[in-house]
Amino acid sequence: MSEPRTNAHGQRIGRPVDWTPAKRPDDTTVLEGRGVRLEPVDAHHVDDLFAALCGEDDDPIWTYLAWERPRDRAELATIVEQARADDTRVMYAIVAAETGRAVGVCSLMRIDPAMGSIEVGQIAFGRQLQRSRAATEAMALLMRHAFDHLGYRRYEWKCDSLNAPSRRAAIRLGFIWEGRFRNAVVYKGRNRDTDWFSITDLEWPRVRQALDDWLDDRNFDAQGRQRVRLAARPAADREQ
Repeated sequence: MSEPRTNAHGQRIGRPVDWTPAKRPDDTTVLEGRGVRLEPVDAHHVDDLFAALCGEDDDPIWTYLAWERPRDRAELATIVEQARADDTRVMYAIVAAETGRAVGVCSLMRIDPAMGSIEVGQIAFGRQLQRSRAATEAMALLMRHAFDHLGYRRYEWKCDSLNAPSRRAAIRLGFIWEGRFRNAVVYKGRNRDTDWFSITDLEWPRVRQALDDWLDDRNFDAQGRQRVRLAARPAADREQ
């Protein structure tokens, strides 16, 4: 990483950037992986998503999301319809390649092509997807799309500071913790302090290689168990 420069007055200034604004993600592109694909969410995903995310025992999936768990198909259909109509984000259905069924959702949001900043959020994994190789691949597909195809320079992850699984996931995937915004949000009648994480374009090559190495077939035994754990961020930052 190049050091900050100084101007004619001796003031420190940021590194120069040969910058072309990024592209906006669209609601037609399907991201294909080995075990999973990401499809812009639509009405035909609702039945699968209701089965994967909205059972009576699935309340924990929704604790840190903006919505309460939908109690019926119509409530989930409304969430999907609102996502489709919202041009400030693109929500994806995470579809298992083996079954063709949607087993989770995630979104690209807070999209700022001019500054090259984009956030991944609204992540909900059904039980089949949680702590799986496919879940990691889904996140890797979105990162690759944002950095390599759309040209973003900053990829954000934010979560409730009390959401320990989300914090661990961010760290595992290579995000760097940037700090905590206190009293940032009121949702579901309670306060949220928000933890901010990011990966930048300068860090992306290292993170991409770590993800590619971990997802390689050679890293899994015949029972699908990982041989080497994912280590996508510098060792000095892993304890944040």
